Amino acid sequence: MFAGGLWWYLNTNLGTAVANQKTLEFVTGYLIEKSLAIDNVFVWLMIFGAFAVPPALQRRILLYGVIGAIVLRTIFILAGAWLIQEFSWVLYIFGAFLVYTGYKFLKGGHDEPVDLEEMKLLKWLRKHMRITPTLRGEKFLVRENGLLWATPMLVVLILVEISDVIFAVDSIPAIFAITTDPFIVLSANLFAILGLRAMFFLLAGAAATMHYLPYGLGIIMTFIGIKMLLLDVYHVPIAASLGFIAV
Repeated sequence: MFAGGLWWYLNTNLGTAVANQKTLEFVTGYLIEKSLAIDNVFVWLMIFGAFAVPPALQRRILLYGVIGAIVLRTIFILAGAWLIQEFSWVLYIFGAFLVYTGYKFLKGGHDEPVDLEEMKLLKWLRKHMRITPTLRGEKFLVRENGLLWATPMLVVLILVEISDVIFAVDSIPAIFAITTDPFIVLSANLFAILGLRAMFFLLAGAAATMHYLPYGLGIIMTFIGIKMLLLDVYHVPIAASLGFIAV
């Protein structure tokens, strides 16, 4: 619906050619961000499982997690757009990084199990915060014996936010390969993020069966990275990029 409204507005004010170009950029960027966001689901499942967070409380964490992701990604995108405007060669760094990340996905290195208990961040949080041993309903903070305690809910929320920041390092450079228009980059990202909560509960039960997902994501990242590196040699049409990513 947003893509349709965007096309109608641009077609009315700037002509059909601009409307077609920008709408294709939005749809392609959205599809990239949505594809790469699937990886968030698996990490969040692992975090929720490690802390035994019931589904009813997962919804609350994801609501705040999505709001936080919107704020952080907006900052990242504006910073990235400024960098590209000031230093165009940054695109080549983004491209090389995406090719490397795609290679790691295809190689299978991304599938290595993560031991949450060994995470330095989690150890740091436990060392510097008073954390209750069990959940306290949906509360993130509680006051007990005159002292303010964090609950495991707050720890999970922090881990969810940090994981999204890590994934943003992959996904935000990817959309800059499609367009450097900050409005398109930001709107495609925000729409993809707004759907994350629903996508989590849609895919949660099927996560264990998606054995080939890392390879699909690896192919997409490698393709986008190569497209970035060849910017001065050959410009891949947006429609071709959209078709490739959809396939």
